[in-house]
Amino acid sequence: MSDPMRPRASLRTAVVWEVLQDALDRRVKATGRDSLDVLDTGGGSGKFAVPVARLGHRVTVVDPSPNALFALERRAGETGVADRVRGVQGDIHGLFDVVARGGFDVVLCHGVLEYADDPAEGVRNAVAALRPAGVLSLLAAGLGGAVLARALAGHFTEARHALADPDGRWGAGDPMPRRFTAEQLTALVEGAGLAVGAVHGVRIFADLVPGVLVDTEPGALDSLLKLEAAAAELPAFHSVATQLHVLGETHGADET
Repeated sequence: MSDPMRPRASLRTAVVWEVLQDALDRRVKATGRDSLDVLDTGGGSGKFAVPVARLGHRVTVVDPSPNALFALERRAGETGVADRVRGVQGDIHGLFDVVARGGFDVVLCHGVLEYADDPAEGVRNAVAALRPAGVLSLLAAGLGGAVLARALAGHFTEARHALADPDGRWGAGDPMPRRFTAEQLTALVEGAGLAVGAVHGVRIFADLVPGVLVDTEPGALDSLLKLEAAAAELPAFHSVATQLHVLGETHGADET
């Protein structure tokens, strides 16, 4: 199945979707079941949940926003997967007030840790929602990408501030509460008892290339997507990625 998101938006999602789809396929083979139970914490309107449901999996979305959950319901209905998508209001810290522990084959934790009061607790809860053999897909804002973006915009003092700030913020006006390095995210995953299966840089170049170039230059979008994919796994580029994606796996996650 090809990337289900719109082409321009796929610059921001293609790498994560490819890794996630491969992880889902591996879990299907390992379990012998065609349909997996997937938890999407902070899944919002279903940017990932609905495409995952289109693959035939059952998806539970936990999100604190009623408006996002309403949009999820509408999106799932329009896509024909309403019977495989369930939305419940909640957050990562109160996760087990709304879902059961150990009930999911795959847990998505995308864009959640930046806003969590305690990121380590958030990761531990996400892991506790997994079955004994399962996979965690973790996506969070990268420190290096923000520093590079501020510097290229001429905001050198803000770029330096972000480097020194414990939360990776460039100042009081920064809308992002927290950013991470690849080392910090892998430490959180390993600290919660998972093995790190892969680390990918996301939006390494996409946020730096002028949109008009991508939209008007023939073949530019496809070439940029291929460049993002080629650089995503290279550690040298993790330090400048806008987002970082870590795949965590329980021991025996790929055993049959």
